[in-house]
Amino acid sequence: MSKRLTRRDLLRRSAYLAGAAAALRVSRGPIIMAADAGSKLGVAVIAARGMGGYSLDCALRENCVAIVEVDDKRMAEAMAIAEKRGQKPKQYFDYRKMLDECHKDIDVVLIATPDHHHAPAAIRAINLGKHVFAQKPLAHNIYECYALAKAAKEKQVCTQMGNQGYCGERIRVMTEYIWSGAIGDVVESHTIFGRNFGGTGGRPPSKPVPPGLHWDEWLGPAPYRDYHDGLHPFSWRDWRDFGTGTIGDMACHDNQAAPLFMALKLLEVRKFTVECINTKGGSDEKFPQDNVVCYHIPARGNMPPCKCYCYDHGGLKPEAMKEAEKKYNRKFGEYTLFIGTKGMIGSDAQLLLEEGKERPPKPAPVIRRARAGGPIEDLYACIRASAGPLGPVSNFIDAAGPLTAFALAGHLAQFAGIGSKIEWDVEKMECTNKPEMNKYVKREYRKGWEV
Repeated sequence: MSKRLTRRDLLRRSAYLAGAAAALRVSRGPIIMAADAGSKLGVAVIAARGMGGYSLDCALRENCVAIVEVDDKRMAEAMAIAEKRGQKPKQYFDYRKMLDECHKDIDVVLIATPDHHHAPAAIRAINLGKHVFAQKPLAHNIYECYALAKAAKEKQVCTQMGNQGYCGERIRVMTEYIWSGAIGDVVESHTIFGRNFGGTGGRPPSKPVPPGLHWDEWLGPAPYRDYHDGLHPFSWRDWRDFGTGTIGDMACHDNQAAPLFMALKLLEVRKFTVECINTKGGSDEKFPQDNVVCYHIPARGNMPPCKCYCYDHGGLKPEAMKEAEKKYNRKFGEYTLFIGTKGMIGSDAQLLLEEGKERPPKPAPVIRRARAGGPIEDLYACIRASAGPLGPVSNFIDAAGPLTAFALAGHLAQFAGIGSKIEWDVEKMECTNKPEMNKYVKREYRKGWEV
């Protein structure tokens, strides 16, 4: 398994990322194992239905070596799809066993499990030298984001998170407008996530495990519990042992916090503060709901300090967005609005300028683009091009890891309660003003599932 992150490791990581900050513009890393353009990649799929349907489709374009599913019904569905396309991958319900037995035939591992399995599956594949795709959010907690970034760098493999919009043109054009000064200095932003995961109270009554569900493997790294309603296959997002709440699930999208990370150069930030403005409910079992948090971002480079407000859903929409909707005849759903000293721009790359103000020309493309299509397509292209560990646009090292960790810092403020301010040190990976909140940075793992 992976080595534990030490403070020295984190300082080395900081030095590395400081140099890698320009990687939003550059794209070449060390040479790694490449596949012939005409050859098929050996691909393993961990979770093949639901969000995993994309993984399965991409795997079947190559050589699908193995499928891992903890639900026999879903496995049967996946195998039927594979067989219609002329492939018969091996079947497993434990990815640890699959990697032990199949690793010599695998080049790439595609992961679309519930959040609590992302890092345990990904780090095992990376440590075997495999390229990895993991659906968003990258990890269940901040520690795992650091661990995956470190492992990807050490093993020099291509990695990619499944936030599709991060591969697209829109987020880059929006960022290039901001960098070109089209709206002046950004002083604040407002992001609506459009969900409200979480709740109150404890666990429902225990029930028998449904036939065909491999319950122990579904739990994986999480503490053992009896099966109960509200978990498989979807509602696990409400639960702290398995999901990441609204901010974790939604922040990595290109309409939500991902634009903040790219456009505001948050990779360069070493310390920031997260303030809890509103929160409701929550318990030891479930995430709080109706959350509003504000990230206080210090100056970095030529960018002044700014405030980034995040709202769980549209019912919490701030006056600043309501006024902009009325003024510009717009309606904001899941959306980020940047407010600058000269105007506004949204995550759809639409400039909102005062009437009569001349629209600036579209800025020159200065940010590197994805090599192909969506995130898995880009990952495949980078593997074949020997693009290096920084090649994929949402790689774990300088994009997915830091972005997800930034989002999950919002949990600390939510758990601390309304009015609390969490001072976060990126390099130390700790809350410096409320050390009692650091217990949420990492989880305890069941034996055999450690990260």
